[in-house]
Amino acid sequence: MLQSLEPKVLEIITDETKSVDTRLGDICELLRNSVDHYDWVGFYFRNGDKEELKLGPYAGTPTDHTIIPFGKGICGQVAVSNQNFVVPDVAAQDNYIACSITVKAEIVVPLFVNGKNVGQIDIDSNTPDPFTEEDERFLEFINRHVAEIL
Repeated sequence: MLQSLEPKVLEIITDETKSVDTRLGDICELLRNSVDHYDWVGFYFRNGDKEELKLGPYAGTPTDHTIIPFGKGICGQVAVSNQNFVVPDVAAQDNYIACSITVKAEIVVPLFVNGKNVGQIDIDSNTPDPFTEEDERFLEFINRHVAEIL
């Protein structure tokens, strides 16, 4: 199912008539509207030289978490670890920043440009334990191609 979205993702990424932020927002909308268990989709990026992430384009309910310190929450941990982080049950995570009481699971995949972690794609799900290895590979695919336009 997710692989069927890859051509559409590539079409969005390569549309140079739109700004990078618009393209990233379009990817977030595509994912949120096409994948049942993707309830909030967004990109966070390193905030300049600061040890924090800043919210970029996203699709879903607005969040108060526009700045996340490195190490804090799932996103902040990925900024430090450089590893994918799949959380099947956010209630079981001590270092979780709750964005909404409806969120049950989260997946965060780092985004690298020239080997440097510059940001991440973050997905919240209102479905318990929905993420599989297919989700991880798909999000890695997206980030590899997003890196080409950053």
